[in-house]
Amino acid sequence: MQIQTPDWVKHAVFYQIFPDRFAKSDRPHQWPPGSLEPWSAPPTLQGYKGGDLWGIIDQLDYLQDLGINAIYFTPIFQSACNHRYHTHDYYQVDPLLGGNQAFAALIEAAHQRQIKIVLDGVFNHASRGFFFFNDILENGPDSPWLDWFKIEDWPLSAYDGSKPANYVSWANIRSLPQFNHDNPAVREYIMQVAEYWLKQGIDGWRLDVPFEIKAPGFWQEFRDRVKAINPEAYIVGEVWVDAREWLDGTQFDGVMNYLFTGPTIAFTAGSRVRVELVEKHDYDPYPPLDAAAYGAQISEVLQLYPWEIQLTQLNLLDSHDTARLITIASDDLVSVHLATILLMTGVGAPCIYYGDEVGLPGEEDPDCRRVFPPEADWNLEVLNYHKQLIALRHNHRALRVGDYQILAAQDMLYVFARTLPEEEIIVAVNAGTEAAEVVVDVGAISSQPHQILYGSDSVSWHEGSLTLRLPPRSGLIVGN
Repeated sequence: MQIQTPDWVKHAVFYQIFPDRFAKSDRPHQWPPGSLEPWSAPPTLQGYKGGDLWGIIDQLDYLQDLGINAIYFTPIFQSACNHRYHTHDYYQVDPLLGGNQAFAALIEAAHQRQIKIVLDGVFNHASRGFFFFNDILENGPDSPWLDWFKIEDWPLSAYDGSKPANYVSWANIRSLPQFNHDNPAVREYIMQVAEYWLKQGIDGWRLDVPFEIKAPGFWQEFRDRVKAINPEAYIVGEVWVDAREWLDGTQFDGVMNYLFTGPTIAFTAGSRVRVELVEKHDYDPYPPLDAAAYGAQISEVLQLYPWEIQLTQLNLLDSHDTARLITIASDDLVSVHLATILLMTGVGAPCIYYGDEVGLPGEEDPDCRRVFPPEADWNLEVLNYHKQLIALRHNHRALRVGDYQILAAQDMLYVFARTLPEEEIIVAVNAGTEAAEVVVDVGAISSQPHQILYGSDSVSWHEGSLTLRLPPRSGLIVGN
C-alpha cells in the first residue's frame, strides 16, 4: 500500500492556540459574558479570561509575520470549562469565543493569508451537559439514549463523588462520560461531526486521546470519511508513545511527536530539567543525554514509521498538557534556543505553543495556560531567533523534506545533515558548557555547504572533511 499524507503539512510551521488565553477582542458577543477573571491575573483551573476568535483574527498579521502557516486550536465547541474538552454541542462554537459567526470569519481571514486551520476533535467522551447524556440524567432508564454511553447500574451519580458514578468516564472523571463507540449511531454521529466542519472549511483534525477508542475499524472509517471530503485534510493523533499501531497509513497522518520532545529536552536542557514538572507524563525529558545518546534516540524514532509519515509528524517542545520548556529548563534561555534549533531543522512539522516565541513561562496546568503577554513583556531576543529559524525552514526545502543523516555525535556536540539532490544543509548543536571542535567526514555529501545561514561559528573544509568549531552552548546551520 502506498502511504499518502497531506503535502502542505510537510511545509507547515504550526502554532498551537488555547483560545481562552491568546487574544481578547473588544467586540460585543451575542451573549455578553458575565464575570471574567482579570486578563493579567494568574490563570485558575475553572476561571475564564474571555479570549475569543475575533481577537485571534486581529492577531493573524502577527502570526503571518512570525512565519506561521498553520494553527492548531485546542477545542472551540460549546462547553462548560475554559479548556473546552467537556463538549456540550459539537455543532456550535462556544458563544464566549464568538460563536459560529466568528469561526466563519476566522476561516476566511486565515485562508486569505494561506494559514491552515486544524481543530481539536474530542470524540472519546462528551460532558454531563451534552444533550444525549443529560437526557439520561433526567430520565434514567427511560431515556432513549442509554446505549450512547456505558451505563453500568442505577442510579447515576454525576456530581456526588461519595456515591458510585455507575457509568464509564474518561480517567474516572465524572464530568467526562465516555461514548459507547460500539453503537453504530454514536459512530455515525461522530463521523458526521467530522465531515460537517471539514465542509465548513477546516483543514484537519487533531484527535484527543484517540487510543481510548477501541471499536474495530473506527479510525480507518474516520480516515476514509475525512479524506473523501478533503484528501489533503490532516489527521493527527494525541499519542505520546510508540504510535505504530495508528501510523500504518490507514488511520492517522501523524501524531503529536513527544518521542521527539523528550530526548530533545534531555539533550539541550540536561541537568537543568525540573524533574517534578515532567515525571508524571508519558515522555522522558530526563535523565540528561549526551550527543551520542540523543542521536541514538532520534535514529530510533526515525525508524519507527514510514518516511512519508515522518514528514507529517507534529513536533513540539511543550503544549497545553505540559509545563512550558523555559520553566522545565529552570528558566535557562539557552536550553530553549538550542531545542528550538533542533525543532525547526528536524524531520516533521514544527509546532510552537503560543507565547513560547516571546519567552512566556509556566508550570503545569493551569499555569502553562497563561494569557499571551503584552508586548512590553516580550523577550525580543527569543522572538527574533524564532523568526530567523522559521524563515530558514521556509526558505530551504531540504529542512522540510530532505533526508536526515547524523554526521557526528561526540560528547555534547551533535551534527546532522538534511539533504536533497539540489540542496544540502548541515546543522550542529553544541549543548555542552565547553567549546567543541569536530572533524566530520562528509564524503556522502556531494557539495561543500559553506555559507553560514545561522550562528557565527567557524567552518572550514579540507579534502572532503569539514571542521566545525562551536562555542559553548551554541548552534550553527550551514548551507550551499
